[in-house]
Amino acid sequence: MKNLLLLAAAYAVAGNAWGADAAAGKEKAKVCAACHGENGVSAAAEFPKLAGQHYDYMVRALTDYKTGARKDPIMAAQVANLNRRDMQDLAAYFASQPGLALKY
Repeated sequence: MKNLLLLAAAYAVAGNAWGADAAAGKEKAKVCAACHGENGVSAAAEFPKLAGQHYDYMVRALTDYKTGARKDPIMAAQVANLNRRDMQDLAAYFASQPGLALKY
């Protein structure tokens, strides 16, 4: 039973990214660079750093912008023409980028 729970947990973490294409996401992310920086590392404090962000979080955030559950007129316009696969590819790309180390 313990092994089954470990397997289920591993699938839950990795399974969502199956089928997403980080290389395609890199191509699609070119428009994101204007605000979020190349490779998702923004130089401006008002734009979040996307590099190293969790895949599931990115898909959820993009989906929420598209549905209006998250409010931001700039992001709403950016995601308006994205489909589910586009969002998954973008999330896979940004998740694959090295994130910034937190300083404590």
